[in-house]
Amino acid sequence: MNIAARLLLALVWLLHWLPLGLQALIGEMLGALLWRFGKSRRQVAQRNLDLCMPELVAPVRERLVREHFGWLGRSLLERGLLWYASPARLRRLIRVEGDVHFADRTGRPVMWLVPHFMALDVAGVATQIFQKRKVGSIYQAQSNPVLDAAMRRGRLRFNGGEIFSRHDTALPLVRAIKRGYVFFNLPDMDFGPRDAAFVPFFGVPAATLLAPSRMARSLGMTVQPVVAEMLPGGRGYRVRFLEPWSDWPSDDPEADALRMNQWIETEVRRNPAQYLWVHKRFKTRPPGQRSVYR
Repeated sequence: MNIAARLLLALVWLLHWLPLGLQALIGEMLGALLWRFGKSRRQVAQRNLDLCMPELVAPVRERLVREHFGWLGRSLLERGLLWYASPARLRRLIRVEGDVHFADRTGRPVMWLVPHFMALDVAGVATQIFQKRKVGSIYQAQSNPVLDAAMRRGRLRFNGGEIFSRHDTALPLVRAIKRGYVFFNLPDMDFGPRDAAFVPFFGVPAATLLAPSRMARSLGMTVQPVVAEMLPGGRGYRVRFLEPWSDWPSDDPEADALRMNQWIETEVRRNPAQYLWVHKRFKTRPPGQRSVYR
C-alpha cells in the first residue's frame, strides 16, 4: 500500500512540471475514468443534484454530474501543482479578486468561510502567498500514512500557518486564533448531529454545524467569505475574497446557519459543476426519516 502511494506521489510530482493546460486535459481524462468506474460516488453526486436542483431536467443534471467528475479529476491531479510548484508559478496561475488584505488590516480575529468547491486547496494556497497573517485550519487525517504526510507537507510548505486535527479538542485552534491566526473554516460538511441543526440546504434538511456562528460570536470574529474556482484549460484559478459580513454572527446560531447555507446555495448556482457533489451532504437525517442515498 505504501509503495503504491509513493509511486502515485512520484507520478503527481512528475506531472506538475507540465503546462497547466496539459495537466487539465489529463485531469479531465482521469475524471472520465472516475465517472465510468466510480459507480457509488457517481450515484451520490446524481442523487445530490436530483435533490438540490429538481428544476433542471434529468439530462441536464446528468451532464452536470459528468462535468463535475471532470473537475474532480483535475482537482486530484493538480494537487501536485499546489504541493510542489514554486510560489512564483502559483502567483502567476492564481488570480485573487476582492479584498485579500482585509485580514492584514483589521485588528480583530477573522474567520474565512470557504465552501467545498473543487479549488478549495487553491484557496488555501492563496491565503498563504497573497497575505501575511498566519492561517489555521482543521484537518482530516488520511488513512494512508504516506499520503497523509505528503498532504500535510504540501499544505504547510509555505510556513504560513498550522493545521489541527478534527479529532482533537478545539482548544489549540482557539489559542492560535487568539495569537492572531485567521481561521480557514470549511462549513458545509455532514459530521453528524453533534453540535448541528437540521437547516435547509436547497430545501432539504441538512445537518449544519452551529460551531462557526458560536465560535465567531464568542471570539468576536469578523467573517469573510472566500470562494475558489478552477478556470478552463490552462487559464489558472480564481479566488474571490468577498465583502465581510457585517451582521453575522447574530445571537441565533440556527439563523446564522440558515444564512450561511443560503449564501452557499447562491455560490453553487453560480458554478454548479464545481461543487463537491460526491460528498453525502444529507447523510444524517432528522429522527424518523430514511436515508436519501441508496
